[in-house]
Amino acid sequence: MSSRHLSRSIAMQSLYEWDFFEKKRDLEKLVEKNLQEFGPGLEDKNFVSELVKGVVKHQKEIDEIIQKTAPQWPLDQISIVDRNILRIGIYELLFGDKKAVPPKVAINEAIELAKGFGGENSGKFVNGVLGTVFKLIEEEK
Repeated sequence: MSSRHLSRSIAMQSLYEWDFFEKKRDLEKLVEKNLQEFGPGLEDKNFVSELVKGVVKHQKEIDEIIQKTAPQWPLDQISIVDRNILRIGIYELLFGDKKAVPPKVAINEAIELAKGFGGENSGKFVNGVLGTVFKLIEEEK
């Protein structure tokens, strides 16, 4: 597993736990615990923090985008795993460093997370939503 993929996995697990407990747990402590448990020796721990902090900073905006691009799925009806994978993917598409992580890589990584952690249709769902977001970004250019 690549270092960046592992970092995304740890970010998703931290956001999942934070979301599951209705944001009543200290997110920084969750990230640190997950880094120790799942990422000992991880080279770039800063990428995990960058993803988590970026998602939290832009969460309202990201959630509005999810609601617009998946209107048949109210946010609270999307599984916690899928919701947080989408948040990470949309964060990377809109606010991340496009030179370090091109949009297609961000989408592909999110799909892989969905296949690994989500349900049977999670990969297709994440692909559909992020594909729609990507098309909207391209149309705005």
